[in-house]
Order: sequence, then C-alpha cells, then structure tokens
Amino acid sequence: MTLEKLAATIASRKGGDPESSWTAKLLAKGPEKCAEKFGEEAVEAIIEAVKGDRARLTSEAADVLYHLLVMLAARDVTLADVLAELDRREGTSGIAEKAGR
Repeated sequence: MTLEKLAATIASRKGGDPESSWTAKLLAKGPEKCAEKFGEEAVEAIIEAVKGDRARLTSEAADVLYHLLVMLAARDVTLADVLAELDRREGTSGIAEKAGR
C-alpha cells in the first residue's frame, strides 16, 4: 500500500541528515513544527475544496497525507496505530463513537 510505504520511508528518515532530506529536516525541527506544517497543508486543501479545482485538491490532499504521517512520526505514532483505531471504530456509528469520547 502506498501509505504504508510512505510511512516506512518517513520513519527511516528520523534522525537522518536534514541537509539531504526534507522529511529529516521537518522531523529535526520537532513535533510542533511538523504540526504547524500539517495545519498549513490542511488549510490549503480546504481552500482548493471550496474552489472546486479537482486537480489542485488532489495535489493538496497528497500533501496533507504526507504531512500527517510526518506529524505522527514526530510523536512516535505509527500508521498502524491509526489503522488499528479505525478498525476498532468499524461498525460503530459516528454519532455513537463521538458520544463515547
């Protein structure tokens, strides 16, 4: 799966040379910077969704997924952790799940 490969690549860049890897550079700046970058990309995706430009939204959505995985890696949360949580929620109404928090 593409997301799993991307998550593995991101994990392999932790502690890498920030001069040779954008991912290593982001991770070296810490979780707060990774979260900030994710937020910026999410806003850009929202703007493209509102505009209705399918190609730009697709591109921004890819950026959002990448930066989400970087942010998770910065806090040692794996894609597998997130997928397990989604599996746990499967079959539960969103309304019921939210009420149980």
